[in-house]
Amino acid sequence: MTRLAGAADLIDRINDAVGRTAAWLALGMVLVQFSLVIMRYVFGLSSIQLQESLLYMHGALFMLAAGYALLHNDHVRVDIFYRSASPRRRAWIDLLGVLFLLVPFCILLAVTAWPYVADSWAVREGSRETSGIPGIYVLKTTILVFVVLLLLQGIALAIRSLLMLSQGAAFIGDGEADGAGR
Repeated sequence: MTRLAGAADLIDRINDAVGRTAAWLALGMVLVQFSLVIMRYVFGLSSIQLQESLLYMHGALFMLAAGYALLHNDHVRVDIFYRSASPRRRAWIDLLGVLFLLVPFCILLAVTAWPYVADSWAVREGSRETSGIPGIYVLKTTILVFVVLLLLQGIALAIRSLLMLSQGAAFIGDGEADGAGR
C-alpha cells in the first residue's frame, strides 16, 4: 500500500510542477498583450507572430494545467452530492468518477487526437499566415500531453480513494496533509 501512496505522491509532484510552471504562461500572455496594444496604438505596428503566440500560450496554459487543477480540486464537479458527503462517500464518488468518466474521456480523446497530432507532425504544420509561427504541430501535441497529465492525476486520485476505502481515516497521503490532494 505504501508503494501505491508513493506512486500517487509522485504523480502529484509531477502535476504540481507542471502546473506551477505553466502558470507563468499567464504572465507571458499579459506581457505580450500589453506589448501588442502599445505597438498598435502607439507605434502603429502589428505582429502576426506575437498575436499567434497569445493563442499558443492560452492553449498551452489550459492543456498543461488540467492535471494541476484536478490535483488541487479546482475542476468542475457537481457539488450537490460531494459537498456534504462523508470522506468515505467522497472516496467512492472520486473512484467511480475516475473509472467511469475520466478514464473513458481520456481514452476517447487520445484515440481521436492521435491521428490529428500525427498528421500535423508529418507535415510540420505551421501557421496559415506567411509570417506566423511555424509550429502548430507543437501546440497540437499539448492535447496528448493534456491526456497524459489528466489521466495520471486521475490514477493518483483513484489510488488515494482506494487507500481511503481500504484503510479508512488512518490513511492521509502527502497531498492531503498540505491541502493539495483532496
